[in-house]
Amino acid sequence: MGMKGIKTGMEALREDLNDDLKKKCEELVKKLNEASEAYYNGKEEIISNYEWDAMYDELASLEAETGYILPDSPTQNTGFEENSGEREPHEFPALSLAKTKQVPELQKWAEDKDIWLSWKLDGLTLVLTYDGGKLTKILTRGNGVTGTNITYLKNSIKGFPLKIKYKGHMVVRGEATISYTDFELINDTIEDDDEKYANPRNLASGTLSLDDPEKVKERHVHFNAFTLVYIEDNIKSWGQRMDLLEKEGFTVVDREEVTAGELPEAITKWTGRVESGEMDIPVDGLVICFEDTEYAATGSVTGHHATKAGYAFKWQDVSAQSELLYVEWSCAASTISPVAVFKPVQLEGTTVSRASLCNISEMERLGIGKTCILEVIKANKIIPKCIAVTKAEGEFEIPENCPVCGAKTEIRISPKSKTKTLHCTNPDCSAKHVKKFTRFVSKSGMDIDGLSIQTMLKFMNEGFISEFSDIYHLSEHAEVIMQMEGFGEKSCDNMMRAIEKSRKVHPVNFIYALCIPMIGIDAGKKVVAAIGFEGFLDRLQNKTGFEDIDGIGPEKSNSVLEWYENEKNAASLQALLKEVEVEKVILAAEAGGKCEGLTFVITGDVHHYKNRDEFKAYVEASGGKVTGSVTSKTNYLVNNDVNSTSSKNRKAKELGVPVISEDEFLERFGNV
Repeated sequence: MGMKGIKTGMEALREDLNDDLKKKCEELVKKLNEASEAYYNGKEEIISNYEWDAMYDELASLEAETGYILPDSPTQNTGFEENSGEREPHEFPALSLAKTKQVPELQKWAEDKDIWLSWKLDGLTLVLTYDGGKLTKILTRGNGVTGTNITYLKNSIKGFPLKIKYKGHMVVRGEATISYTDFELINDTIEDDDEKYANPRNLASGTLSLDDPEKVKERHVHFNAFTLVYIEDNIKSWGQRMDLLEKEGFTVVDREEVTAGELPEAITKWTGRVESGEMDIPVDGLVICFEDTEYAATGSVTGHHATKAGYAFKWQDVSAQSELLYVEWSCAASTISPVAVFKPVQLEGTTVSRASLCNISEMERLGIGKTCILEVIKANKIIPKCIAVTKAEGEFEIPENCPVCGAKTEIRISPKSKTKTLHCTNPDCSAKHVKKFTRFVSKSGMDIDGLSIQTMLKFMNEGFISEFSDIYHLSEHAEVIMQMEGFGEKSCDNMMRAIEKSRKVHPVNFIYALCIPMIGIDAGKKVVAAIGFEGFLDRLQNKTGFEDIDGIGPEKSNSVLEWYENEKNAASLQALLKEVEVEKVILAAEAGGKCEGLTFVITGDVHHYKNRDEFKAYVEASGGKVTGSVTSKTNYLVNNDVNSTSSKNRKAKELGVPVISEDEFLERFGNV
C-alpha cells in the first residue's frame, strides 16, 4: 500500500482535534441559542450577559479557526424570533451591528468621515411606520427579516406620537425600554418567583408579549428612537433626521457629533455618565454611525451585519475579587432573597461591597460557601453581580426565621424552573404587603418623597417599619439610616422633611392612602363632598354605610365597612390619626365658583399647591374642570414655565389657548 493510503499519526491527531473543535462549536451554538431564546422572549435568564459575551467570542474564534459555521450560529443571525403573535416582513431588514470592545477599531471604521455617537440601549427594538401623518404599524425586530405586529399596544407605550405633521411614508426604529426604577418596583411586587424578571430588558420583552394593553401601560414601557430608517424627503444628514423626529414629538436617544480623533475622549465622557449612576435607562454600550446616510447605505451585508450602517462599542467587563463577609437575607413581597456582603473593592470608579445572589439555586450554582472568594463585575456598569467563586469552605446557612417578622421560613421549588427560593410563612408579614405602603406614600396618597419601595423594604428588614404610623417615627432611627448604603445626611434630612410635610393632608388623599379595597381618589372625593371627613369617620364607627352617596353604592360601601371590621385596619387608622392632621375642606363645587364653566390643563411642577392633585381638587371645588390634554375646548394651560417648548405649550399656542403661571391663576381664580 502506498504512502497516500496511510494516514500519518499527525494527520489523525489533526482530524481528532478538528472534530473536538467542531463539537465545541456545536455545544456553544446550542447554549447560546437557548440563552437567546430566553433573553428575547422574556423568560428567566439562563446566563448573564458577561457569560454570553465570553461564549460568543469563543465561538467566533473557533469558527475563524476551523471554518466550521453552523447555519443557526448566533454569529450568522440577527436575533431570535419571538414565540407568539402575528408575524410580518420588515419593509427594511433590521440587521444587527458589528460589535467591538476596542476603540481603535471604531476609529478605523469611522475613517475621516463625520460620525455620531449615541447610546446602545438595552431593550427591545421596535419599528414604527407612519402614513398620512398617522401611526399605522408597530413591529418587533424579531429575526430582523420578520417581526411580530404589536400595533394594538400603540396607546400603552410612551415616547412616540400617534399623529405627526409629516404626511409622507416614514419608518422609525428605536428601543423600547423599562427604567431600572420601574424594573425594581415591578419585580419587588411580583409574588410568584416564576413571574419575576432577570433584568429590565427581560422585563421589557416579557411585557410586550402580553395581550392586555392596560397591563402593558402600567409597566411604563418607553420608546427611544435611535434612527429614522426611511423618509420620502431627501434628508441626507443623520443629525437632521434625528432633529426632525424630536420636533415631531418622539423621545430621541442622546447623541453627539464627533470625529474619529475625538472618539476616545467622547467615549470616556459617555462611559463616565453610566458609571456615575446618571442613567436610569439600561444601556449596554455605545453606537457610532455616519452623518452621511447616503454613504452609510453603500455598505454591503456580511453575515447579519450591514457593514456601514453603524458600529457598536461594548465595554470591557472589569472584575474584582473580594472576600465574602456574610450573606444578608432580605424579605420582599413573598420572597426572602440573599445578598452577598463582601470586603469593599473599587470597581469601575466606585466602591462596591454588595451584590445580589438572586436565590438558593444561584448560590448553589456559583458554589457559595460559608467563606469564599467572590469574583464580581458591574453588569452594564450599573448592577454589581457575582460571576464566580473560588476557595469556598463550608456550607452557606439558610435562615430559619423571616428577617422582618420573625416567622418560620420555608424553601419552595418552582414547578416551572425548578428554582429554589426562600419564603416567609406569615401571611400578615408587612413585607408581603409592600404594595400598600407604596400606595400610602404615593403622590395621590400622603405624598412622601424619598420613600421608594426599595427604601421601605430596607426599613422593614431593619425592623423600622411594620405599619403605616411607623413612618412617622423614622426620625428615631435617623442616625442608623444615615449610615445605610445609598443614604447620607442630606438624603436622610430630605426624607424626614417630606415625612413632616405630609403630616398635614387633604382628606381625599388620606382616604386613598388607607388602601381600602375599591376606594380610590374618585370615590374618596364623592364621600368627602357628600359627608365630609368627620362624617366618614362617624359612619365607620357606627357601621351605617355609604351606599346612599351618589357613585358609591352597596358594593363599595360594604368594602369600606369590611375593611374597618378588621381590627388591624381599625387600629392602623387610629394610630395614623394621632400622627397627622386631616384638613377640613369642602369639596362640593360652589355655584358661581371662580372656575365655573372653565376647563384647565395643569402641567409641570407646582409650588403653591402641595401637588397637581390638590390643584385639581381646588379647580373642581370652584366649579371648573381639569383635563389631561390641550384641545380647542381648553380655556387655560397652567405651566410655571410659560416659555417652555413642551408639546402642551406648543399645542396651546397653535390653538390660541392662553398659557398662564400658577401665580397668574391665583390672581384670577384664587380664593384670596
